[in-house]
Amino acid sequence: MAAPVLQLQAVERRYNQAGSPLEVLRGADFSLWAGQSAALIAPSGAGKSTLLHIAGLLERPDGGDVFIAGEATSRMDDSARTALRRGEIGFVYQFHHLLPEFSALENIILPQMIAGLARDVAKKRAWQLLNYLGLSKRGGHRPSELSGGEQQRVAIARAVANGPRLLMADEPTGNLDPKTAEHVFETLDSIVRSTKLATLVATHNMELASRMHRRVTLIEGRIVELP
Repeated sequence: MAAPVLQLQAVERRYNQAGSPLEVLRGADFSLWAGQSAALIAPSGAGKSTLLHIAGLLERPDGGDVFIAGEATSRMDDSARTALRRGEIGFVYQFHHLLPEFSALENIILPQMIAGLARDVAKKRAWQLLNYLGLSKRGGHRPSELSGGEQQRVAIARAVANGPRLLMADEPTGNLDPKTAEHVFETLDSIVRSTKLATLVATHNMELASRMHRRVTLIEGRIVELP
């Protein structure tokens, strides 16, 4: 059987709070395979964002290890972690974080060029994604000229532009009305199914969570599978 795209092995994370350690993750174990989507459901303050940051190599754990496609990352230096993150992991947040001075098309082109692709290749890929998401007529518009749902769909396109194996999403529909949230989720789901991405989504939306392959939560710093 192929290695999981994401594997957390006995991951620990603690912070110093008023002179006392605050343990957020206590030996957390989790595996996610290609083509799987998992909803991370937990109350605010339970550690969802911390978990996503560690799984996405934005933070280092205090113990344990994070494996990306079977490759251990705990002993990697920062440059190696950055290279792995850029090539293998895409991120979508509650707020789109698009660069306001650039068009939708340019926002999708830029991360590809940072990864080393030639501009003409990156541009072709960006147009393909915009067409796939039904946004071909909006490519020349800046974020301020797009609706909230359109901005978030561009953010999804940007996250998958480099062909990652793993997609991390932190409340991707949390700032949208129910109808727009549904549209954005369908966009996300369509891309996940067509590309076989492994996807971990932190969400409070139970209806959307119920449509993912798996649901997990955080209980006393450990990841627990839900029915």
